[in-house]
Amino acid sequence: MHYLIDTNVLVVANAKSDASPACVLATLERLERLVAGEILVLDDAEHILTEYARHCNYSGQPGAGDQFYRWVREQAAYNPQHCEQVALELDEDGSFVAFPNATELASFDLSDRKFVAAALTHEANPPVVNAADKDWHEHHAALTHHGVRIEFLCPAEMTRPRSA
Repeated sequence: MHYLIDTNVLVVANAKSDASPACVLATLERLERLVAGEILVLDDAEHILTEYARHCNYSGQPGAGDQFYRWVREQAAYNPQHCEQVALELDEDGSFVAFPNATELASFDLSDRKFVAAALTHEANPPVVNAADKDWHEHHAALTHHGVRIEFLCPAEMTRPRSA
């Protein structure tokens, strides 16, 4: 099975968020499952890898998100047994052509649009795995309407108030 892993999954796996311990555990288990035999979808222009790099340490330390990022860079990104890449077209304004032009998605996080575009571009229409990013929950109905599937690892996080 193919999957896109939103950056927030790596951040939560690194315990660098206010997510609950149960959510951190869910991200660890999900990343392990992907590494054990699923296929990660990335884009060929490395928009996703660039975002991972902004939030993770290439040394693979100290967290599980960092370890996953290192595995992706060293093992998976160019190995078809672990990863498939899609080409994402950009408009003149730099936006992703495959991202739905819909008013109900106008406020959807710009940094997450690459995942939506990759999901809609890949032939398997893989789900986007989300841990604790509430934007995915808030736009779930609109994204689903446009054919985007989302795997929520931490549904309780979607309604939990953020800590100050």
